[in-house]
Amino acid sequence: MKTFRAMGERVGRVLRRPRAYFAAAVPIAIPLLLAAVSIQPEFGKATSSSAVDPALRYDELNAPKRAELPEHSIILTFEKDDTLDGVLVSGGLTRGESAALTREFARFVDVRRLRPGHLVRFHYAANNSVDSVQMKMTGWGELEALRSTDQFADQFNVVAHPADLREIESTVSATIDSSLYEALRVTGETPQLMQQIVDVFQWDIDFFELKKGDSFSLVVKKKYADADLIGYGPISAARFVHGGVTYEAFRHEQADGRAGYYARAGTPLRKQFLRAPLKFTRITSGFSKRRFHPVLQYFRPHYGVDYGAPIGTPVMTTADGVVLEAGNKGGEGNYIRVRHTSRIDTCYLHLSRFAKGIKRGARVTQGQVIGYVGMTGLATGPHLDYRVNDNGKWLDPLKLRSITPDPLGGPSLRAFRAHVAQVLPRLALAEPQPRVAESVSKRRALF
Repeated sequence: MKTFRAMGERVGRVLRRPRAYFAAAVPIAIPLLLAAVSIQPEFGKATSSSAVDPALRYDELNAPKRAELPEHSIILTFEKDDTLDGVLVSGGLTRGESAALTREFARFVDVRRLRPGHLVRFHYAANNSVDSVQMKMTGWGELEALRSTDQFADQFNVVAHPADLREIESTVSATIDSSLYEALRVTGETPQLMQQIVDVFQWDIDFFELKKGDSFSLVVKKKYADADLIGYGPISAARFVHGGVTYEAFRHEQADGRAGYYARAGTPLRKQFLRAPLKFTRITSGFSKRRFHPVLQYFRPHYGVDYGAPIGTPVMTTADGVVLEAGNKGGEGNYIRVRHTSRIDTCYLHLSRFAKGIKRGARVTQGQVIGYVGMTGLATGPHLDYRVNDNGKWLDPLKLRSITPDPLGGPSLRAFRAHVAQVLPRLALAEPQPRVAESVSKRRALF
């Protein structure tokens, strides 16, 4: 019993002091564990001592030699406020090399007028120095600079490669989902073409009221510099479906060089009055005989149409005429009144300023800029108040029926009909297809 009692007391003391037990066991367990690991064969390898690599000291290892970089290129894009010197230095040239290359490039282009989007490619030799620079300028072409191999190592020999300019007659069509701008953007066209469409149909279509599902198709010459689209020629023929009504326009140039757009029968699209004195704005208030004035805080007639637009937006006269008044008129602010016929005047209110040469007695032509949107007088925000007066009676500008000039006749009509017969088949083929306005990332081929 003593033996078992003594053993039990020793075990109890160990259990009551586990840290002491662990401290005693660790020195014994670690060598046994290492020995067990060292005798386990590595999976997939022989266990003979001849296959084991000798131990290497860290300080006996040699540092790897630095390998030269392979020849390579980088491409930088001109951003807003970039200078050619800054881009060249960013690409790896020294200040002296950049100054020398800038002088060489200036022999071919105005380096002060380089636009965002131009591309510059730097080619690096195996020693990581720039040995050539290429600059691609949209609409112009390319400049290629190769580093001199003689004693003037900081100089470059520059060769110009102007772009091949050409025109291609093309068809463009689209269906409007949200706006005319977005419909053209999805087809890959630019706002420059949008402005042409508005100019062609401005007498018949209110572009403030376009609807989802309206569509258009047109024939136009696209201008290219190599593969870059740089602009458009005049639209040759166009068809616009707005609110279920189809409008057509065909361009015709007179013998004296004057050009205009006509319907298929030869009647001109140009009317005596434009539908609106602004482009791409919104109507904020319509013609009304009783409207609550936001400044005066009471009801009174509003004899015009308010077009909301940023300050400085150009304002055009809607028809040919003579300026009767141009000055400040109290609550109407800076004000212009134009006489068009013996009966009809148009008025332009709240302007920020007048265009150059606009004064009493000045003759103006339809579409000419006569002033700029402002908020002078009684106005809560920038807008144009446009009014039409017929012999003392105010008319709703949106309901004004325009007078159409004389149609084509004689040889002009015959030439026009021949042109229509030529372009109509192309216009018929350009049926707009529904498209989803989404941003598609396209990889651009460089140089």
